[in-house]
Amino acid sequence: MQILINFLLAIYVLIALLMVLVILMQRPKSEGLGAAFGGGVTENIFGAQTTNVLVKFTGWLTGMFFVLTFTLSVLYAHKTSRDTGLRSELLKQQSAAQPSASPAPANPNAPAVPAPGAPVVPAASAAPSASTTTTPPIAPSASPKASAKPKR
Repeated sequence: MQILINFLLAIYVLIALLMVLVILMQRPKSEGLGAAFGGGVTENIFGAQTTNVLVKFTGWLTGMFFVLTFTLSVLYAHKTSRDTGLRSELLKQQSAAQPSASPAPANPNAPAVPAPGAPVVPAASAAPSASTTTTPPIAPSASPKASAKPKR
């Protein structure tokens, strides 16, 4: 599949370059950029009906450009959606960790889902139970010497 993608990508670049050249060869109504590249040269080579040929050729190139764009996007999406080694390894780890991933509830009597309309209280701000004693937090000192008396 990589060979097909590279081949289509090479054709894609060639079509893009051909589109640039054909668009620049067209004679605009105001004789702008087309005259700078010798707009009369195309009439001498291909005849007086060059503008119709170039417009049709531009349309065909544009159609091929969009078809190749869509085809390459589908091929790239198909290429990246295949199972890679990393993806399969992650799936193995996830399936192995899945049974032990669900923690047991702290209070088996508490409902798993709160009642509708009940206020939601975060776990950190819940009132502590009466059986546990709380100790005030101790502020850490920067260094042991900082708590000693300063020298005078």
